Amino acid sequence: MAAKKNPFKLEKVSIRMVKDAPIMSGYPIHSPEDAVKIVGNLICDMDREVVCVINLKTDGTPINCTIASIGAIDQAITSPREIMKTSILSNAANMMLVHNHPSGSLSPSKFDTMLTDRMVQVCDLIGIPLLDHIIIGADNEKYFSFREKGVLPYANIHLENDYNAIELSAPMVAEQQKKEVR
Repeated sequence: MAAKKNPFKLEKVSIRMVKDAPIMSGYPIHSPEDAVKIVGNLICDMDREVVCVINLKTDGTPINCTIASIGAIDQAITSPREIMKTSILSNAANMMLVHNHPSGSLSPSKFDTMLTDRMVQVCDLIGIPLLDHIIIGADNEKYFSFREKGVLPYANIHLENDYNAIELSAPMVAEQQKKEVR
């Protein structure tokens, strides 16, 4: 008689990052030009859109970069899950997105804008701020920076440390007042 397999077996997995040869290390990134210098040559000649994530230390020094998506000639579909994976594993303090437009056009697409908006929200929630989303043209000479265009403002988050100063929405206040009366 054959032995029965344990139906309650749960596979144990590990997630590890594998380091490739460095592109350029030790140079802090303080501007879109710095980011373009570091990864621009890597992705500007690609015949498809490529989304690259640069993970940064608090002083702007790159920890690593990863390609989160390789798409088609006119779009690269990616999700926050794929973008944030290495940022979390790298213990990044900040991150930047850089992607290319093989057409040479620097205008952000509808999807580029939606992805940037979504990533600002996700990054704020997770605590790894998105410093910029940069689009590189085919020649690596020109770029579009969401930060420079004022589309990607720094988050202005204020966390209150006194519970009396927390402003609650009207329905929450009404519910709280009902509880206090009881």
